Amino acid sequence: QVQLVESGGGLVQAGGSLRLSCVASGRTFSRHAMGWFRQAPGKEREFVAAISWSGGSTYYADSVKGRFTISRDNAKNTVYLQMNSLKPEDTAVYYCAARDTIVVVTFSRGYDYWGQGTQVTVSS
Repeated sequence: QVQLVESGGGLVQAGGSLRLSCVASGRTFSRHAMGWFRQAPGKEREFVAAISWSGGSTYYADSVKGRFTISRDNAKNTVYLQMNSLKPEDTAVYYCAARDTIVVVTFSRGYDYWGQGTQVTVSS
């Protein structure tokens, strides 16, 4: 069982930056592919970014490519999402997710554990 706790959300002006963190419980963090998803009001949850167990491979939604960076520190059981050049359309609840495998996927049904989410609001 893995528990995930996100932090770092908040209110920021368009063009600003935020860094989300997700701390995972357990001793097997390095065996989990990790991902970030988001859900805006009235919309379905969508993929944002994912990272392999080693951090050597990363994947991004087209809407955030070049602005967001996913990374992980296995020694700290933490995955990060650095968000730059934020836009009002990035406003959503952001969720951290973990898979019970090292294989990365970009669809939400492929993830086994989820955090409670952290709100990101970008004002225009």
